Amino acid sequence: MSAQAIYVLWLRDMKWFLRAKARIISTIVMPFLWLAILGMGLGAVTQIPGVGNYIDFLAPGIVAMAILFNATMSGVSVLWDKQFGFMKEILVAPVSRISIMLGKTFGGTTTSIIQGVMLLLVAGLIGAKMPGPAGFLLALLFMIVLAIGFVGLGLAIASRIEDPVAFPLVINFLIMPLFFLSGAIFPISMAPEWLRSISYINPVTYGVDGLRGVIIGVSEFPIWLDLGILAIFSLAMVLLGAYLFKKMSA
Repeated sequence: MSAQAIYVLWLRDMKWFLRAKARIISTIVMPFLWLAILGMGLGAVTQIPGVGNYIDFLAPGIVAMAILFNATMSGVSVLWDKQFGFMKEILVAPVSRISIMLGKTFGGTTTSIIQGVMLLLVAGLIGAKMPGPAGFLLALLFMIVLAIGFVGLGLAIASRIEDPVAFPLVINFLIMPLFFLSGAIFPISMAPEWLRSISYINPVTYGVDGLRGVIIGVSEFPIWLDLGILAIFSLAMVLLGAYLFKKMSA
């Protein structure tokens, strides 16, 4: 394992992210529109028990959504690297594939956290409740663990797909149901029993619930349980991504 290779790949992903202004704007604007339209629209007719207003309830879920999409979409860089031959050059270099995988994972996680924090601050500007210093650090921890898991998933999928155009379609097909079934928009406790059963096996549920718990103090499960289940999922996805990445051909 090479720390220098990990750093170089992380730095490359960071530069690519910072230069893609349209990507940064779109991944902030779209979740913001969800927050503003749903929060202000449904907020007028929706009352969540134990929550001051609907925007407070919704904001952690929208932050999680932004992280999910950015984290999984980080895998598209692998596909473009394949298309332009850069991945072949990396794979034949005297660098272990686990170093390449970790560099990509750290890069995708960092960009996801940046966007998650930015969206959380924007949510505060339109009236959503903000956490205190301790709550913010815990929210950051949940964002990191959530991002690592879905970067790993994105890289695992990217290692098995050749077409960069097909990749976003697969991601949307996978992520949208996970988001809607996570309790991000409505409390799981108010859902039908069959829907709750599906939500309980959805890892995003525990990311959203943990973020909501540390930000506004309302959660379905204990915070330690949310973090524990999310950490297990993230570890499994990183291991899966590493396994498939080792078998990937340029």
